[in-house]
Amino acid sequence: MGAAMALYSATACALGRYGNGNPYPISLKAVVGLSGWLPGSRGLRNKIEVSSEAARRAASLPILLSHGTCDDVVPYKNGEKCAQSLSIAGFRNLTFKTYEGIGHYTVPKEMDEVCNWLTARLGLEGSR
Repeated sequence: MGAAMALYSATACALGRYGNGNPYPISLKAVVGLSGWLPGSRGLRNKIEVSSEAARRAASLPILLSHGTCDDVVPYKNGEKCAQSLSIAGFRNLTFKTYEGIGHYTVPKEMDEVCNWLTARLGLEGSR
């Protein structure tokens, strides 16, 4: 459920509010979702399109999604659908990584790529 929460937070950040209408007070710098799915993806595009500010925030928020093709907890097709939904909704700074033969777990290569991606996005070069 960690990826679902992270991705829900990304959409709330873009919209400037939670699904219940309360303000979303956090400005996210980057979002990572590993082997997950996106709750509330239906209608997301319409919600973002009506606000130029939401569209701007969505387009600029870096998101890294990764998913193993052999995930038996959250099927790979759910990860693909999640990436597609976010892209259609206007999240332009989106990376989707596929890991062949990997299930619902992480491997060192994936963690290295997440670390490198975060380091590059958050301006932490040289701090490793």
